[in-house]
Amino acid sequence: MKKVIINIIALFGFFNAHAQENANTEPSKKLSLDEINLVSSYYKQDGNNAAVTGGVGSEKLTDISNSIDVVMVKYDKKFRKNKFTFDLGIDHYTSASSDMIDLKANSSASSADTRFYPSLGWSRENESKGSTLMAGVSYSGEYDYQSMGANIGFAQKTPNRMGEFTARFQTFIDQVSMIAPIELREDSSVQSTGTSGRNTFAFSLSYSQIINKNFQLELMTDAVQQTGYLSLPFHRVYFTDGSVHQEALPDKRFKLPVGIRANYFFGDKIILRSYYRYYTDDWGLKSHTINIETPVKISPFLSVSPFYRYYSQSGAKYFLPNQQHTNFNNFYTSNYDLSTFNSHFYGAGIRINPKNGLFGIQRLNMLEIRYGHYTKSIGMKSDIISLNLRFK
Repeated sequence: MKKVIINIIALFGFFNAHAQENANTEPSKKLSLDEINLVSSYYKQDGNNAAVTGGVGSEKLTDISNSIDVVMVKYDKKFRKNKFTFDLGIDHYTSASSDMIDLKANSSASSADTRFYPSLGWSRENESKGSTLMAGVSYSGEYDYQSMGANIGFAQKTPNRMGEFTARFQTFIDQVSMIAPIELREDSSVQSTGTSGRNTFAFSLSYSQIINKNFQLELMTDAVQQTGYLSLPFHRVYFTDGSVHQEALPDKRFKLPVGIRANYFFGDKIILRSYYRYYTDDWGLKSHTINIETPVKISPFLSVSPFYRYYSQSGAKYFLPNQQHTNFNNFYTSNYDLSTFNSHFYGAGIRINPKNGLFGIQRLNMLEIRYGHYTKSIGMKSDIISLNLRFK
């Protein structure tokens, strides 16, 4: 990660010199750099409910992630603001549970993988009308999963510019490699080669409102329809008679989350950010999420942001623990992500915005470090630490 950061700092230096050439000018009709964000993180987890081994076994996993986000801006002849974004992310993980697809730990290709996920976005804001059009495409690829995504959207501000309505449609067309547990690959009823498709269609609506100078509110909802192969082929399910089966879930799933976000500014130094979401789907899963974050400005250039998130869900009707399913069940899983549990996620971030920039680069104007600890009531726990550098 150190080498990546050094290279990005050198890149920031190049863009800093270029940006200074274009400073103190009117809105440019040429494509110009607006912002760059670099995010690096390290994640680790442990637990004893791995879905690969039927809801029992090690969930040890580590993940190293690096992503860069570049934002470019160009005003057209009608002085509409066109924003272009390019994101590139690379994750590398090692997983004890995935390695058990072949029941030989630390011996197969599935013990580690790398995910590559670029995306492109565009938006055009008509500042005089308060309207914005947006669109984007994305890709995510790893050893056993490929995903292509696209989205379009529209936003309109109210006449007094105090509120904004946003509508967005997204779709993801995925392919799942049919890698079955090794002991089921000779079973003629089990597909263990090739791929199966999975499609996701999501329609999102949101409305944000500035109530007054201290209080902001946002309402949001999504309608998500998934079709196709919604199981994972390497998830085992052990029946009451001890026999092993491949996870089987319905080929349709409708999801409906509804959320509200509220921010309150206590003067210039303290902000209370709160969020609540209710979720339900036709698999019987229901959940509640409550999130609170309180950025506190210690000085003009330093702030800390403690945060806490509580999550609670009732399990899907197709979930049962190890060796509790029977042949009378048409659908079955022992994936504890679909079980009943609650979780806590808490930590803090430190943000530095030095007046003269970081590392002698004036436009490298923000560094943030965040740490979080996560615990599930079913025994799983994890830790994540991230670093964010911003050039603007």
